[in-house]
Amino acid sequence: MFDRLEQIATRYEDLGQQLADPETISDQQKYQKIAKQHRDLADIVDKFREYKSITTGIADAKAMLAESDEDLRAMAEEELGQLEERLPGVEEELKVMLLPKDPNDEKNVVIEVRAGTGGDEASLFVAEVFRMYSRFAEQHRWKVEILSSSESSVGGLKEIFFIIEGDKVYSQMKYESGVHRVQRVPATETQGRVHTSAITVAVLPEAEEVDVKIEQKDLRIDTFCSSGPGGQSVNTTYSAIRITHLPTNTVVSCQDEKSQIKNREKAMRVLRARLYEVEMERQHEAQAKERKQQVGSGDRSEKIRTYNFPQNRLTDHRIGLTNHQLAEVMEGKLQPTIDALIAFYNSERLKAESETAAA
Repeated sequence: MFDRLEQIATRYEDLGQQLADPETISDQQKYQKIAKQHRDLADIVDKFREYKSITTGIADAKAMLAESDEDLRAMAEEELGQLEERLPGVEEELKVMLLPKDPNDEKNVVIEVRAGTGGDEASLFVAEVFRMYSRFAEQHRWKVEILSSSESSVGGLKEIFFIIEGDKVYSQMKYESGVHRVQRVPATETQGRVHTSAITVAVLPEAEEVDVKIEQKDLRIDTFCSSGPGGQSVNTTYSAIRITHLPTNTVVSCQDEKSQIKNREKAMRVLRARLYEVEMERQHEAQAKERKQQVGSGDRSEKIRTYNFPQNRLTDHRIGLTNHQLAEVMEGKLQPTIDALIAFYNSERLKAESETAAA
């Protein structure tokens, strides 16, 4: 591991020198490419420097234990204890940083939230979960754009598709895919009984045109009048778009914009994301069979989380996490839950890598 870290540190220094080269500065495309590589290595190099500083400090403190001065020895013992306590945590962080990167972690995400069992109550929860994710995005200064939505009769949402754009969005949001269950007393319930409803969340990495090649001949594009709440264009102009990808029978529709061109652009973003996900799942299954391991599949049929409002409790069933601050979570304070999920799945990946290396 440490030989590899030394190589990364050397590579980081080389890239820094290239960035200072006038020839590189004069070529903006080359400069940006090298700057990104340099930036990508910065965190692991900083952590490696911290590791080396700790190990040097440990060696120095041990040498000071041989001093005749009692005060110096006491200081050395205290410093040694502190440094030895920090070392295992830094080593573990370095191991995680050396794991193969998910190529999608840098991408924006397309999120699809749909009402499941529970009727009107489920549709109300779809709207609340969308608000929760929007508040979480605000905290990260990410941009949220609605691609398509369908309102319910009680003011909720039957479904909503939206994109979140920003820095490393997929790395934070990828473990949100699955069935989210809500337990609470609906507003229409007169007896005060707790009802259980469910919604589904799908988090798809947004695919660029270079990631997914879509042939025009494989598309059937239909136009129709938009429906639901809206302005003068509703039910009067053929601005809504439905795109069918014939080889996979994947259907995407969008009607949120008054412009047919804009609706088509949004629908194509969703279509690319869905087709990209299908290909990623195929590759993931092939790798899982090869390695006999499958970590963090993100299966949307799996019940991943329960939101219990009477007890102000959130439970993530995958990692056994219980949080009694549900009200804060619904206001977008998801980071502790997401950090715990990332730590858990990184730990699982480390175990899988160790087992593969030992086999």
